[in-house]
Amino acid sequence: MLSPSPGAPTLRCRQIAETDLEAVAALLARGFPGRGRGFWQDALSRLTQRESPPGLPQYGYLLASDGAIVGAILVICTTMGVAGAGTPRCNLSSWYVEPRFRAYAPLLVAQATRDKHATYVNASPAPHTQPIVEALGFERYCHGVFLAAPMLNGLFGGARAAVLGAGQTPQRRYDASAQELLRRHTALGCISLWCETAEFAYPFVFRRRRIKGFVPCAQLIWCRDIADFVRCAGPIGRCLARRGMPFVIVDANGPITGLVGVYRRGVMPKYFRGPERPRLGDLAYTEYAYFGL
Repeated sequence: MLSPSPGAPTLRCRQIAETDLEAVAALLARGFPGRGRGFWQDALSRLTQRESPPGLPQYGYLLASDGAIVGAILVICTTMGVAGAGTPRCNLSSWYVEPRFRAYAPLLVAQATRDKHATYVNASPAPHTQPIVEALGFERYCHGVFLAAPMLNGLFGGARAAVLGAGQTPQRRYDASAQELLRRHTALGCISLWCETAEFAYPFVFRRRRIKGFVPCAQLIWCRDIADFVRCAGPIGRCLARRGMPFVIVDANGPITGLVGVYRRGVMPKYFRGPERPRLGDLAYTEYAYFGL
């Protein structure tokens, strides 16, 4: 409990419960006017259907004043690693506090990042919040994005490869542990694919997006390594182009050798805090996969 000043309403910071979801959806709709209440109801419903690691929140945290919800931060927690035996990773998302209580917004982050064993990721900080994120001890691990036109790779004499849907079983050697990840992301509305070469079948997850609201593209959500995407760029790019997505957004810290495109520093930067630095090309089980942000 916290009282901002004598005679002021008492504030409480606690985990979001299922009974809070309608009120949280209404709050986030006010805080993010570009998305309606229905969007947030659907987003929170998706979090209801997942299983959070033990001891970590199902939805996130809220700030309440005399029973009214005045702030919220969503936290998407996943155990990364083989068979879910790795480090917990928590994606902080959709942070909003009503203007009157804005001075107490850091309480939400302090509450949401108190597990010293988890790695916390802020993958979509608004420009005006980035200094706050850095002041809270977060380090930028992704400085920008590379906007690629992968369909141009290997147009003349490139290596042959077949692109398969996530529900198909590759004929070549493949990483069986990736099958479940592809299946789950397909259920979230992502585009999950195998790119089968003569030696190996490489797994990929993409999400449909629009640049500046109208240019169709795909965002690379997950792959084993960015080098895999470069290797399979041509076949994957032409497959995505046939679906109306000629460009692919790839997290990057500079131009990517082997891809045609342009690097944009400062666009869509990403931050982390905790024991395990995230790698580029891994936005699995984050807000980008769950919400399509």
